[in-house]
Amino acid sequence: MTNSHANPLPSPTGDRRSGTAASLTADQPVDAADTPLTPAQAFDALYRFCAPALVRQAYLLTGRHEGARESVEQAFQLAWQRWPEVARDRDPAGWVRAMAYDCALSPWHRFRRRDRAPDAPSDPADRALQRALMLLPPSYRRALVLYDGVGLGLPETAAETEASTPATANRLMHARQALAACLPELSDPAELRRRLIRLASAERLGAGEPEGVRTAGERLTRFWTRSAVALTATVIGATTLTLRTAPTHHLAPVSPGHVVQEAPAQDQLGPLPPEALRLHAADRKTPVGPPPKGAGPPDRLSVRNSADEGGRAQLPSEGAVLSCRGWREPAWPSRSGSCRP
Repeated sequence: MTNSHANPLPSPTGDRRSGTAASLTADQPVDAADTPLTPAQAFDALYRFCAPALVRQAYLLTGRHEGARESVEQAFQLAWQRWPEVARDRDPAGWVRAMAYDCALSPWHRFRRRDRAPDAPSDPADRALQRALMLLPPSYRRALVLYDGVGLGLPETAAETEASTPATANRLMHARQALAACLPELSDPAELRRRLIRLASAERLGAGEPEGVRTAGERLTRFWTRSAVALTATVIGATTLTLRTAPTHHLAPVSPGHVVQEAPAQDQLGPLPPEALRLHAADRKTPVGPPPKGAGPPDRLSVRNSADEGGRAQLPSEGAVLSCRGWREPAWPSRSGSCRP
């Protein structure tokens, strides 16, 4: 079995330099001035040098003219916001290109209706190539544009796509196979490079002025700064209001009352019936005295049984003495007022 990563991609004709290729990269160097440039002047020089080529590259990724310009402008706005970092970078053009590619391939574009249909070129051959490019996964499309369009080497392409070299080579190989399946004439890397350059250069794609991009970036920065300040003030105000109006101690909740569903039984409330009143009155009339002196406790339980008018046994009175085994004579008060056993 042969190794699929051993020299998988034959290099197209021409010199392969880092980020330099005809019609897809900047072809004029930045004029070196003896006097140091201000940040605004350095940004404008970088924008004029890189923006036109980046718009053409973004068009190969998105297939839309307006989407390509928006992606490049957003990338330069981010570069202006982080200009100290970009100015110290070893490759400022590569930094902006990576941001432009990220903006162009953002998955949020699929939710916009205007970004769903690409702007088809007028030439049928270019239209077929664009259709084949849009069928590729975003990662495959990005690697193909960087390697075969921009002219980066395989290690540089892997570094910019944040992937390993074998993974990048695998993506490129599958992307070329997919394009060759749709358009057999693109199996030649040199022909593929030439067709990519022609597709990107067929449409007149221009970039805006650097002053407008800087102004938009500064306006966006002010907007987000003011939004952050307003949100922080709102949170502080809500917290202060809560601390001032919140109770300082716990208040026990009052349980709600319950409605009585069932009425009480009739014999539990109200006056006593007449029969009970007669028994109670008869029992109170019966005199109750102390037991005779010297009388011991009875051997059995004694209860006064007297019949009432109806012949039924009366209930024991309040003063009746109930005695059983183990009864102990209570203490009765003496004539002198003291109690004795």
